[in-house]
Amino acid sequence: MPETLPEYQNILLTRDGRRLTITLNQPEAMNAVDGLMHEELADVFHFASVDEGSDVVVLTGAGKAFSAGGNLEHLANNAAHPHLFDKDVRQAKRILFAILDMEKPLICRMNGHAVGLGATLALFCDIIYAAENAKIGDPHVALGLVAGDGGAIIWPQRVGLCRAKEFLLTGDLLSAKRAEEIGLVNYCLPLEELDAAVDAVCEKLLAGAQNALRWTKVLTNMELKRIATSVLEAGIAYEAVSVRTADHREGVKALQEKRKPVFGGEQ
Repeated sequence: MPETLPEYQNILLTRDGRRLTITLNQPEAMNAVDGLMHEELADVFHFASVDEGSDVVVLTGAGKAFSAGGNLEHLANNAAHPHLFDKDVRQAKRILFAILDMEKPLICRMNGHAVGLGATLALFCDIIYAAENAKIGDPHVALGLVAGDGGAIIWPQRVGLCRAKEFLLTGDLLSAKRAEEIGLVNYCLPLEELDAAVDAVCEKLLAGAQNALRWTKVLTNMELKRIATSVLEAGIAYEAVSVRTADHREGVKALQEKRKPVFGGEQ
């Protein structure tokens, strides 16, 4: 019998045959990641990896957004008490390596905007289907933060170093169509066609030779894991330092006040 699905406060797990769906389930907050969701994400991908009842995993968001990135209240609390960010750092490593260690195909149903950590979660999936009304980007720098929790790893692998630098340094959001054109996501589709496309690829994968699929993914992930191992420690260390800067505090305050930040570069 398939293993009983664990229950989370901010994440919903469902199973349809051999397909397991992970839904970020805080639609009223655009599935922004707070401290609790950080903890749950660190656990749920490990569960998905070892779940004997599934062969394909889908990651999506409830409501209009995939994930708006960091929860504003959580960001403000970390800015005021930077030592609290150290816990997020440990969880960030667990989240990314749990995704990279997952041998099962991981499909992203990007139903809406994917921003910051939300973009990172989407981009570490194996195949990404994005709704045409969605935008994706990593605006860490807009908050005076280093894009250290995965963006500097995955963007260059998907779109090349020059484009990755452009988007990580500007923090600009891309339309799903533009993201498809440059290879950041696999497909951009009308929202009403998203489910059918995800269902079709899941059915195709579930009908395949599971060992061959899993081991092919293991091989194609080897170089990505090597890069993640060499870059992630430095990335989260730089981000942890940037959390402690006046620019980050200004970035969070500007977001709260719905205005453009005025950065000064002070420590």
